[in-house]
Amino acid sequence: MKLLSPAISRLARIRQWRTNTWMQNPLATQREVLQDLVTHAQYTEIGRKYGLTKLFSLTDFKNSIPIHEYEDIKPYVERLMNEEENLLWNTPVNWFAKSSGTTSSKSKFIPITEESLNNCHFQGTKDVLSLYYNINPSSDLLTGKGLVIGGSHQISVVNENIQFGDLSAVLLQNTPYWGQWLRTPELSIALMDEWETKIEKLAESTINENVTSISGVPTWTLVLLKRILEITGKKNIAEVWQNLELYIHGGVSFVPYKEQFEAIIGKPINYLEIYNASEGFFAAQDDLTQDGMLLFLNHGIFYEFMPVDEYGKTNPRTVGLNQIEIGKHYAPVITTNGGLWRYLIGDTIVFTNTNPFRIKVSGRLKHYINAFGEELMIDNADKAISIACNKTNSVVNDYTAAPKYFDDKSNGSHEWLIEFEEQPNSIKEFAYELDCALKTLNSDYEAKRHKDIALQMPTIKALPKGLFTKWLSLKGKLGGQHKVPRLSNTRKYIEEILGMIE
Repeated sequence: MKLLSPAISRLARIRQWRTNTWMQNPLATQREVLQDLVTHAQYTEIGRKYGLTKLFSLTDFKNSIPIHEYEDIKPYVERLMNEEENLLWNTPVNWFAKSSGTTSSKSKFIPITEESLNNCHFQGTKDVLSLYYNINPSSDLLTGKGLVIGGSHQISVVNENIQFGDLSAVLLQNTPYWGQWLRTPELSIALMDEWETKIEKLAESTINENVTSISGVPTWTLVLLKRILEITGKKNIAEVWQNLELYIHGGVSFVPYKEQFEAIIGKPINYLEIYNASEGFFAAQDDLTQDGMLLFLNHGIFYEFMPVDEYGKTNPRTVGLNQIEIGKHYAPVITTNGGLWRYLIGDTIVFTNTNPFRIKVSGRLKHYINAFGEELMIDNADKAISIACNKTNSVVNDYTAAPKYFDDKSNGSHEWLIEFEEQPNSIKEFAYELDCALKTLNSDYEAKRHKDIALQMPTIKALPKGLFTKWLSLKGKLGGQHKVPRLSNTRKYIEEILGMIE
C-alpha cells in the first residue's frame, strides 16, 4: 500500500485542479448548479406546483418558491416512504437520513437520492482527501486505514425498497469500493448500534491496524481512545498507531476537546474540520492556517443566505454570494439534488473570507445544546421541564442549562440551574423524570445517554428565588424583551450565575 501513495497523491492534485476551477468561478458555478436542479425537477410534483418549467431568473425562483422547514416537506417525506415517486426529485428515493427532530417530530427523515450520494456526499469526501493532499503533499495518509466512528448506525427497513438510518449508516452502506478499501472497521462492526459492545469491537478490531486518520464526533472518539489505552496499557495513542497523522471532526465545536485530544494522542497531528450534514456536504478546511472551511459550490447544492434577523418574517430576505458580508450571521437556505427546495437547515454561519468563500458554523437559529451531538433544542427542553414538573408536583419559574465537558474523571453531562416556585420533594427524582422526558422527545439525546457512555445523567441545582432577575439586572437586561437563555452551548452564562451564589 505504501507504493500506492504517490499515485493517489497525483490523483488528488488532479482533483485539486477541478476544485480550483469552481473556486475561481463561484457565481457561474452556482448558476449552473441551479439550472441543473431545476431541469431535474421541473416535471415533478413540486416542480409543477411552483412552475419550474417557467422560471427564467433567480428572482422568479425566489418569488415562486417559499422557504421550507421540515414540517413543510414532511408530507412529501411520508409519501416517499410509501414508495411514491417523482415528488421532490425525478429519480427514486430509497434512502432517508434520520436526524434529530423538529418541534412536533422526535426525528426527521431527509431524502437521500443517488445524485446526492454520488455528486454531493461522496464527491465531498474525495475533495476532502484532495484538499488534505494539497495541504500536505508528502502525506502518507492513504498508506494506512481511516478509522470511521459515527453515531448510532442502525439501519431500519421501511419496506422492500425503502431504508433509513443516521447519515453515517447510509453512507457506509452505500460506500463505493475505494471507500471500503480505505477505512476500518469492517462494515458489520461499523453498523452495530449497541454502543457498549460496539466500543469493544471497534477497539479490538483496530488496535493492530495501521490507522493513519480518524473521523468521528469527539465524544465517541474519546470514549474509544480511552478504551484502547485501557486494553493495550499504552501511555498514549501514538504508541498504538505510530503513523496517525489526521483527525477529521465536525458537527460540534471542537474547541473544548482539543486539549484532551492532544494529551491522549501524545504527539502533534493535523486537525481538519468538515461540515457534513444529512442535507448535504457543505464545506471543509482547505487551509489549516485559515479560520474557516471552503464552501463546496459544485456539489449539487444551490445556496442562499438569510440574515438571521429575517428569521420569522413572512417573506424573509435572502442574499447570494455576491452580497455576502464577512462576519455577519446567516442562516443557509439550500436547494439540493436530494430534493430539498429553498430548505432552511437551521444552522447559522459566518463568512470568514470571500476569495475563496470560507465559512464557519456559528450556531443554530434557536438556543440549543450540541456539545456531544445531542442537538437538544429549546422546544425539547421546555416540554421535558413541563413533564418533569407534572410527574413531581413541582413548578419551575425559570431555568438555564449548559454542558459539562469530558474530563479525566467523568464523561460529559448537562447542568441545569432551575429556579423553582414549588420545589419537588426530591431533586434526584426531578432529574430522573427530566432525563426520561428528554430521551422520549429527542432521539439523538437518547442515543448519547445510552448506558452513560457519552452523556451522563443531568445534574440539577435549585437556585434561590429571584437570582435570575438579579443576574439580568446586573447584565443591564432587565425588561420584557430580555429573557434568561434557556440553553447555551457554552458555560458562560452558567458560570456567571454560579459565581453570584458563591
